[in-house]
Amino acid sequence: MISDDFILSEAIRLVDDGVAVTFPVNGVSMLPFIVGGSEKVVLERPEGCKRGSVVLAKVETGNYVIHRIVAIDGNHVTLMGDGNLSLREHCNWDDVRAKVVYVVSAKGKKRSLETFWRKCAAKLWYILLPFRRYFLWFYKRVKL
Repeated sequence: MISDDFILSEAIRLVDDGVAVTFPVNGVSMLPFIVGGSEKVVLERPEGCKRGSVVLAKVETGNYVIHRIVAIDGNHVTLMGDGNLSLREHCNWDDVRAKVVYVVSAKGKKRSLETFWRKCAAKLWYILLPFRRYFLWFYKRVKL
C-alpha cells in the first residue's frame, strides 16, 4: 500500500516540475470555501502567492496543511484555515510548496479561487473572524 507521505511528496515533485496536480482534501479547516472529503484542489507552482492566497505548506509542526496566507513578514508566513476560529500556523517561504488555484466539486465543476468575487468573499470572511463560530455552526447544520 502506498503511504500518504509518498503520495504527497510525489504531488509536490510534480508541481515543482510545472505539472498541475488535482489533490483530494480532508477535514473541515477550510470551510466554507473548500469542503474536505468531497472536493479536490488543483495545485500549481507557488508563484505570485500573497496575503489571501490558499497554499499547501509544511508548517512548523512538520505537517502539511492547505490554508490561507493571512500575514507575511519577510521570509515568515502565517497561515490560517478558513474554518479555524483562532489557530494559526507558521512557516518560511521555502516551505510553501504549492498554490491552490481551483477547487473541484464532487460533480467535477471547477471554480477558481483567483476571481475578484472569491477574493472579496475571502477578505470578508477574514473580517468576520469574531463571528465565524456562529456562521460555521449554521453552515454545518444546513450544508452537511
